[in-house]
Amino acid sequence: MSPADLVLFEEDFHRLQQALRKLRVESDASVVLLVDKNGQRIASVGDVEALDMTALASLTAGNVAATDGLARLIGEREFSILFHEGERDNIHISIVAQRVILVVIFDQRTSLGLVRLRVRRAMSELDKIFEDIASKAERDKQALPSDFESPFAEITDEDIDRLFSE
Repeated sequence: MSPADLVLFEEDFHRLQQALRKLRVESDASVVLLVDKNGQRIASVGDVEALDMTALASLTAGNVAATDGLARLIGEREFSILFHEGERDNIHISIVAQRVILVVIFDQRTSLGLVRLRVRRAMSELDKIFEDIASKAERDKQALPSDFESPFAEITDEDIDRLFSE
């Protein structure tokens, strides 16, 4: 399942939010969020009002993409963990289930070691949630009739252009 195929049902979203809340509390982080590899925010907890979450999600995905390029240049498949240290705040970035990006923002009240430990624990829970999501998607896909065609399949780009040019 590619990140573009990610379909979250409400119960999945709540499970993700709960896992992020637990990680935030246990690591004493200010913000924890999940971003898809296209830069779209999936879920977030913490002091998100103070941040431009759209920009943060997009820049994080770009950062991961650039770092993946660096990894391939030196013969690595990927760098699964990134860390940025600032004067006040730090950012810990991890790849979850090779599908999404986990971002933990924390300050001097906690340590990198504690964040890494708690992220490692949270990763197994998040991996399980994403396995469940992938299983649901596969079951739903198999439940469709083999001749199922989207009702939007017959709409062309020309149809869309005509609709918006009127």
